[in-house]
Amino acid sequence: MSTPLIGVSKSMLKIKELINHVANTCLNVLITGETGVGKEVVAQSLYTESNRSTQNFVKINCAALPETLLESELYGYEKGAFTGAHKKRRGKFQTADKGVLFLDEIGDMPLALQSKMLHVLQSGEFSPLGSDQEFKTDVWVIAATNHNLEESIQLKKFREDLFYRLNIIKIDIPPLRQRKEDIPSLIEYYFRLYKTEYPNNMGSKPDTDTMNRLCNYPWPGNVRQLQNCIKKQMVLNSWDKIFEEMPSEHPEEILQEIPSQKANGSDPFPHNNENNNRMSIISEFVDLSTSSEKLFEDLSLKKIKKLASDKVEKEVITFVLEKVGWNRSKASKILKISYKTLLYKMSEFEISPPMR
Repeated sequence: MSTPLIGVSKSMLKIKELINHVANTCLNVLITGETGVGKEVVAQSLYTESNRSTQNFVKINCAALPETLLESELYGYEKGAFTGAHKKRRGKFQTADKGVLFLDEIGDMPLALQSKMLHVLQSGEFSPLGSDQEFKTDVWVIAATNHNLEESIQLKKFREDLFYRLNIIKIDIPPLRQRKEDIPSLIEYYFRLYKTEYPNNMGSKPDTDTMNRLCNYPWPGNVRQLQNCIKKQMVLNSWDKIFEEMPSEHPEEILQEIPSQKANGSDPFPHNNENNNRMSIISEFVDLSTSSEKLFEDLSLKKIKKLASDKVEKEVITFVLEKVGWNRSKASKILKISYKTLLYKMSEFEISPPMR
């Protein structure tokens, strides 16, 4: 039995709506999000809502296997294809025929295999290892990753053409800390689920104060971490014990160390030349005048790094385009990126030539 897609937040409702729209199209789907947000749950929901739900749902983790083993798992092999191949074996593409193939952690697939994957997605044909015969396959490919594939493309770690082949429909799942309103529903679901799995344990549901603490915790491990906490609570029957064992990323603890502007009416950061320069840089990406709690949420290094990178990219691309008279072919060559990537970046950063 697959886990249902649980959530009442706007982002989760949009995801559910998108699933309903695309489930029967069989267009390739790319699911992105941090580790533990529930990418496989979304893939299972797509499968369950589709007209392929009576066929196989086959999963393979592209990060869990070495290159040679991953290739044989995907495409199968003939007897004698390599040392240890004592008999013929079907691959995942054959097992998933007429059904769904879920490629988890696609961002970790070796480059050498990405080329072969692209061929299969384009032609629907593949050859098992050690075979000259080509087989047809009809699979709906759903891929997932916690990597930024656009960055991986720039670093030459992921093929751009494979990215566009997979990224026909994109579903981005926000981390749990950005959809706190989903936490009570998730806790209720997992309590019911684990009550049946651990019937002899006496775990208690959180009271109002405990629920507030749980909703305000940033959950660096996302839904997976929340699941494990509920399991522990079912066995230990002590929320205090659970909080003690959580990683020290509890917002209440950190916020206590940041002076509140509203509380004392003063700037929480001391003023000197060094700090003024630092604040000038940070203020380009974060509103330093906001409340301490909001400031805590915005001071994510990953988020700021992305904003800073985007700002620099936009300025450089605009500068080059202006220098070459907005000739995009010349600009892409100077920037050492493909023409398609340049168009994507121009659209993403809303870069356009001046009106004449």
